[in-house]
Amino acid sequence: MLLLFDIDGTLLTGATEAHREALDAALIEVHGVEAPEMLRPSVRPAGRTDGEIARIMLLTAGVSAERIDERADAVRETCCREYARRCPADLSHTVLPGVPELLTGLSARAGVRLALLTGNYEPVARIKLARAGIGGHFPLGQGAFGSDAEDRAALPVLARRRAGEDCVLYPRECTIVIGDTPLDIACARADAVRCLAVATGPFGVDGLRGADAVALDAHELMGVLDGVLAARA
Repeated sequence: MLLLFDIDGTLLTGATEAHREALDAALIEVHGVEAPEMLRPSVRPAGRTDGEIARIMLLTAGVSAERIDERADAVRETCCREYARRCPADLSHTVLPGVPELLTGLSARAGVRLALLTGNYEPVARIKLARAGIGGHFPLGQGAFGSDAEDRAALPVLARRRAGEDCVLYPRECTIVIGDTPLDIACARADAVRCLAVATGPFGVDGLRGADAVALDAHELMGVLDGVLAARA
């Protein structure tokens, strides 16, 4: 079973300040956009990729779509560099309750593979989880990130491709997206894979009804996964 975890709101909470500052700094450096923090009311970031957040803010500031496309790589590279500089050395306090036990338990189970599916650019995601102390559960070369595609709906199939062998994608029926927003659910549905939601982010249970199951927290999520994995045994 391939379990694809979102990061912010699912594994961590309160770990976005340096990330936000890094993206703002990238928009200033690459596009000369003034006071990007003033543009943030134009976008709800939860569940969106870094590239999509940048695009919405830049369009709001009057930057053309053509220019956004031309400089997307520069924005990504600058954001990742700035994040490495700004990220606190210790993010262990941002790990949601029950998440270390959840990941340790899943990593020890035969036939279970963990990977990331996040809107974060990959270098940002890797630094963030390493400094939170849980990065070791997610192998390099696996998962899918905001640096792979601006459209989050494109990420599950990329993650399944990386998890597959001999050019055969990892099976849909053995793949589950785990996240905390309606956009996590939507991206899973776009690839016809299952989605488990956890109400530890900005959305409550009622806002996550489109998932196959909704857990209140990581402890309850473990129970849901136990049931799913037992059914596959």
